[in-house]
Amino acid sequence: MSQSFQVRSPAFAEGQPIPELHSCEGRDISPPLVWTEPPAGTRSLALICDDPDAPGGVWVHWVLYNLPSTTRELPQNVAPEPVLALGERQGRNSWGRIGYGGPCPPSGTHRYFFRLFALDVMLETPAGCSRVEIEAAMRGHVIGHAQLMGTYKKGIYRGRDQLK
Repeated sequence: MSQSFQVRSPAFAEGQPIPELHSCEGRDISPPLVWTEPPAGTRSLALICDDPDAPGGVWVHWVLYNLPSTTRELPQNVAPEPVLALGERQGRNSWGRIGYGGPCPPSGTHRYFFRLFALDVMLETPAGCSRVEIEAAMRGHVIGHAQLMGTYKKGIYRGRDQLK
């Protein structure tokens, strides 16, 4: 049975809109994330961000894994590199690119789930894997989880400066 811990973002609150900066209408950079102590026995962390409201099924925005167990935050604008400084690996999103791809819903308001998993192993999978491959590799190794949900609707921020 997995144990819960907490993940949040200084950029947006649970259930609230993700800032345009982190979307396809902005700079399309990853938001900062911070989390509490994962369960005892955590060897690595994995992050999956996806949109279950996409018209063609779940759209994957970010796959990041093998974060050291001592990591407690991700800065804004994680580089879209297959392997990062501490050996963290990034997978492919639904656009076929490595790293983060921000909210870009075709219509309406969509939900974006940032799911952080505490694992009892380092994953052997190479950089560039899909969400499905990472989830298969994680099977039986998840000892904790945390989740943050933000929303996004195109055009929600447009014209705000003109209203002042």
